[in-house]
Amino acid sequence: MLLRRLGRTGLMVSEIGFGAWGIGKGLWVGAEDAESLLALRRAVEEGVNFIDTALAYGPGHSERLVGQLVREMGVPLYVATKVPPKNQTWPAARGVPVREVFPAAHIKRSAEESLENLGLDRIDLLQLHVWRDEYLDDTHAGWQEALGELRKSGKVRFVGISVNDHDPSSALRAVASGLFDTAQIIYNIFDQTPEEMFFPAGQKHGVGVIARVPFDEGGLTGTITPDSKFPPGDFRGQYFKGDRKRKVWERAEALKKLLDGEAGTLPELALRFILSHEAVSTVIPGMRRPSSVEANVAVSDGRRLSPAMREKLKAHAWRRNFYD
Repeated sequence: MLLRRLGRTGLMVSEIGFGAWGIGKGLWVGAEDAESLLALRRAVEEGVNFIDTALAYGPGHSERLVGQLVREMGVPLYVATKVPPKNQTWPAARGVPVREVFPAAHIKRSAEESLENLGLDRIDLLQLHVWRDEYLDDTHAGWQEALGELRKSGKVRFVGISVNDHDPSSALRAVASGLFDTAQIIYNIFDQTPEEMFFPAGQKHGVGVIARVPFDEGGLTGTITPDSKFPPGDFRGQYFKGDRKRKVWERAEALKKLLDGEAGTLPELALRFILSHEAVSTVIPGMRRPSSVEANVAVSDGRRLSPAMREKLKAHAWRRNFYD
């Protein structure tokens, strides 16, 4: 497993991280704890040292599994988690004051709850789970002081943000502010917009970039077809509602025609696309099964997509927001 620098944190993290939303047994239906733990163990055995979870995943269930794994393995691992918005609104809504989303007491209470779930003394990276740059304008809300106190106490090492869905411009000021060490953002073959302004800003200001949703919630795995069915309660039923499954399938089929010696499968192509950009510190695919872990970590072999392939993939960018 190759390592990359997580911005100015100086942490050297695995370029393939572990996205732990799916093991929370919440909006992703079908996860089994025994298999999830097997996947986590396999990932660590293969060199994954960065795990991204959140208090909202479960809620708390994902954190408890991650904490169990970290304590059992006894090797250096970096755990990132997130403070949920108090108003429970994802993504952050424009015009809602930060004191309603991240009041100081809520940030501290959430961090303490995450520490309890994880069973750890320290959180390596605490992220605000939603963000709008207008929060920076309220200097009296107390959220900055709360994050500072958590760091000073030693309960949190570094702080970051999770950028709104498909809206990198909503966090450009945050990246330049010097307040945050990392930023987590959607970046994949379909959504290439971070390359325009967000990545250059991150590189300029030394902010580590965590790329999420590498497979477009399954759309870039090539397994979604017009006839795909999802279990009741699974959020993908909403994400791929209406004729979206057909649209995704058509675009995935078009991408499969590009597979060659540079990538043998669509998931491999999706990951290599992301890792080919030097601004990315780590990518965090969801991995609920050991077989998925093995396929994903195999991409960390140092090979990057050629400029010619990256140019071809530009034609497959697709601006839309299925979270709406």
